[in-house]
Amino acid sequence: MKKRAWKVFFDESGVSLLPQVRRTYAPRDHTPLLRHRLNWKRAGMAAALGYHAADPGRGPRLCFHLKPGSYDTTSLIAVLEQVKTFYAGDPVVLVWDGLSAHWSRAMRAWAADQDWLTLERLPAYAPELNPVELLWSAINTRELANLADNHLADVADAAESGINRVCTNKQLPWSFLTHTGMTIHPKHPQN
Repeated sequence: MKKRAWKVFFDESGVSLLPQVRRTYAPRDHTPLLRHRLNWKRAGMAAALGYHAADPGRGPRLCFHLKPGSYDTTSLIAVLEQVKTFYAGDPVVLVWDGLSAHWSRAMRAWAADQDWLTLERLPAYAPELNPVELLWSAINTRELANLADNHLADVADAAESGINRVCTNKQLPWSFLTHTGMTIHPKHPQN
């Protein structure tokens, strides 16, 4: 009997020392000021949000990775090895965008040797179909909003606390998945 696959959406983003400026409230005539150093240090974030196609009771699963700098093919392969461990070797259908590192020769060669992994590509210019984009938005509007810090580690800690907030809320990952408009668990026809 063939095991049913996890449907997993994957995306990368980044954080930096430049604050995510958001609207806020302040007393009249006391405009809030964000003081920060103009520094371009960045950390890359990757997340995989998946659900089991045959068993809604298993719930959504969120895998998160953070590293200094940005992702390339080699670092993405290392992240996918962690995704394999995270999903305990179960079959995974990974859906991601058209980033060049996702479809490089090295990535395609590596993926061809993985019997647990099937890669699918999202349509171009369709971030609304990737629920991980909603995860980034949730973190940017809460934990990273107006955060002006001098150390990249502090910004990364704030991003991780946002991931923890999402993981502890049973409804948020499901809402990210259903917001895309997909039918997550189709109703079975009655005989």
